[in-house]
Amino acid sequence: MVHHIVMWKFKPEITEEQKPALKKAMAENLTALVGKVPGLLSLDFVDNPLTSSTHDIALVSTLESAEDIGVYAVHPAHMAAADTYIRPYVTERACLDY
Repeated sequence: MVHHIVMWKFKPEITEEQKPALKKAMAENLTALVGKVPGLLSLDFVDNPLTSSTHDIALVSTLESAEDIGVYAVHPAHMAAADTYIRPYVTERACLDY
Protein backbone atom coordinates (compact mmCIF):
# COMPACT_ATOMS: atom_id res chain seq x y z
CA MET A 1 0.00 0.00 0.00
CA VAL A 2 1.26 3.48 -0.87
CA HIS A 3 0.11 7.01 -0.16
CA HIS A 4 0.05 9.84 -2.69
CA ILE A 5 -0.20 13.34 -1.24
CA VAL A 6 -0.53 16.40 -3.46
CA MET A 7 -0.87 19.99 -2.26
CA TRP A 8 -1.66 23.17 -4.16
CA LYS A 9 -2.10 26.88 -3.68
CA PHE A 10 -4.87 28.74 -5.45
CA LYS A 11 -3.76 31.09 -8.18
CA PRO A 12 -3.60 34.71 -6.94
CA GLU A 13 -6.50 35.74 -9.18
CA ILE A 14 -8.91 33.29 -7.48
CA THR A 15 -11.05 35.33 -5.09
CA GLU A 16 -12.16 34.26 -1.63
CA GLU A 17 -15.73 34.26 -2.95
CA GLN A 18 -14.83 31.71 -5.65
CA LYS A 19 -13.00 29.29 -3.38
CA PRO A 20 -15.94 27.50 -1.67
CA ALA A 21 -17.56 26.47 -4.96
CA LEU A 22 -14.21 25.47 -6.45
CA LYS A 23 -13.31 23.39 -3.41
CA LYS A 24 -16.68 21.64 -3.54
CA ALA A 25 -16.29 20.78 -7.23
CA MET A 26 -12.70 19.62 -6.69
CA ALA A 27 -13.66 17.37 -3.79
CA GLU A 28 -16.66 15.85 -5.56
CA ASN A 29 -14.82 15.11 -8.78
CA LEU A 30 -11.63 13.79 -7.21
CA THR A 31 -13.32 11.54 -4.64
CA ALA A 32 -15.49 10.14 -7.44
CA LEU A 33 -12.34 8.57 -8.91
CA VAL A 34 -12.38 5.81 -6.27
CA GLY A 35 -13.84 2.77 -7.99
CA LYS A 36 -13.04 4.17 -11.45
CA VAL A 37 -9.23 4.09 -11.33
CA PRO A 38 -7.68 0.65 -10.85
CA GLY A 39 -5.63 0.43 -7.66
CA LEU A 40 -7.05 3.61 -6.11
CA LEU A 41 -8.33 2.54 -2.69
CA SER A 42 -9.25 5.85 -1.07
CA LEU A 43 -9.03 9.55 -1.67
CA ASP A 44 -9.53 12.41 0.78
CA PHE A 45 -9.69 16.04 -0.26
CA VAL A 46 -8.43 18.50 2.35
CA ASP A 47 -10.06 21.90 1.91
CA ASN A 48 -9.79 23.43 5.35
CA PRO A 49 -6.13 23.29 6.43
CA LEU A 50 -4.86 24.89 9.60
CA THR A 51 -3.57 28.46 9.30
CA SER A 52 -0.03 27.14 9.85
CA SER A 53 -0.21 25.34 6.47
CA THR A 54 1.80 26.41 3.45
CA HIS A 55 -0.80 25.27 0.88
CA ASP A 56 -4.54 25.88 0.43
CA ILE A 57 -5.81 22.42 -0.51
CA ALA A 58 -4.53 18.85 -0.60
CA LEU A 59 -5.30 15.41 -1.90
CA VAL A 60 -4.45 12.39 0.24
CA SER A 61 -4.92 9.11 -1.57
CA THR A 62 -4.10 5.47 -0.91
CA LEU A 63 -3.23 3.10 -3.72
CA GLU A 64 -2.50 -0.62 -3.77
CA SER A 65 1.06 -0.31 -5.10
CA ALA A 66 3.68 2.15 -6.30
CA GLU A 67 2.92 1.07 -9.88
CA ASP A 68 -0.69 2.20 -9.40
CA ILE A 69 0.49 5.81 -9.02
CA GLY A 70 1.52 5.67 -12.67
CA VAL A 71 -1.81 4.14 -13.66
CA TYR A 72 -3.66 6.84 -11.74
CA ALA A 73 -1.54 9.63 -13.26
CA VAL A 74 -2.59 8.84 -16.83
CA HIS A 75 -6.07 7.42 -16.28
CA PRO A 76 -8.61 9.30 -18.45
CA ALA A 77 -10.99 9.93 -15.54
CA HIS A 78 -8.17 11.43 -13.46
CA MET A 79 -6.91 13.51 -16.37
CA ALA A 80 -10.42 14.88 -17.03
CA ALA A 81 -10.95 15.79 -13.36
CA ALA A 82 -7.51 17.41 -13.06
CA ASP A 83 -7.79 19.32 -16.34
CA THR A 84 -11.29 20.60 -15.55
CA TYR A 85 -11.41 21.13 -11.79
CA ILE A 86 -7.81 21.50 -10.58
CA ARG A 87 -5.19 22.78 -13.02
CA PRO A 88 -7.07 25.90 -14.16
CA TYR A 89 -7.26 27.22 -10.59
CA VAL A 90 -4.05 26.20 -8.81
CA THR A 91 -0.33 26.75 -8.71
CA GLU A 92 2.65 25.60 -6.66
CA ARG A 93 1.96 21.87 -6.71
CA ALA A 94 3.87 19.75 -4.21
CA CYS A 95 3.77 15.96 -4.16
CA LEU A 96 4.94 13.26 -1.76
CA ASP A 97 4.55 9.53 -2.35
CA TYR A 98 5.45 6.97 0.27
